[in-house]
Amino acid sequence: MLPAERHARITDAVRSARVVSTEELAALTGASAETIRRDLMALELQGLLKRVHGGATSALASSSEEAPFQERSSANRDAKAAIGRAAAELVQPGQTVILDVGTSALEVARALPGTFRGTVATCSLLIAAELAGRSGVEVLVSGGRVRSGDLACSNAQTVAFFADLHADIAFLGSGGLDATAGLTDFHLDEIATRRVMLAHSAQSYVLVDSSKFGRVAPHRVCGLDAITGVVTDARPPKSLALHIERAGGVTVTG
Repeated sequence: MLPAERHARITDAVRSARVVSTEELAALTGASAETIRRDLMALELQGLLKRVHGGATSALASSSEEAPFQERSSANRDAKAAIGRAAAELVQPGQTVILDVGTSALEVARALPGTFRGTVATCSLLIAAELAGRSGVEVLVSGGRVRSGDLACSNAQTVAFFADLHADIAFLGSGGLDATAGLTDFHLDEIATRRVMLAHSAQSYVLVDSSKFGRVAPHRVCGLDAITGVVTDARPPKSLALHIERAGGVTVTG
């Protein structure tokens, strides 16, 4: 197959599937994985796609900037409320719960029943304020440098806080969830915090509304095999659902 034809097939595949692995592209074109990697480098330079860990995604599927907090707060509100309720149903009395930053994580805090008794640890000042008046809920705040909008804390102090914690369940925010790239997000300083949350939680769920399926944000948090499951408002696309299942995860739909 001529390079031009191979490149056309690669770009068509990425445009159709949003994200395609190097192995899938090699099988599609009959080329070696090394040849595909060189093709992806060339096509990325032309702005026709974006390389991700293990493959490529559509140039339109990724974004280097997160939308402002107010815009995200008003978008997909019903979906995020459904995600919050579904996630809250996973929480048991007396547990230590980690709530990450983000609009969906805030909905989980709001959905926790008034009868819940336990501990909530968070790096979100918005979530801390939401739960501070709850009787029977001990609220632990990480501290650290505060990012405007989400009022999210992050730095070495934040990482150390979660490294000393052992949680029963954690709910993580997301910039995007993809079959190949896994969980990705926009803020580099907050990636280390999420990885420590994952390492120090018995169970961990990613909160992701359906608009983020197939989206790849600039910074990778982890692969799908590092999480217990996904809490979402709609069933993921077939490819993503299959990858979640193969990684041993579950999908909880609100």
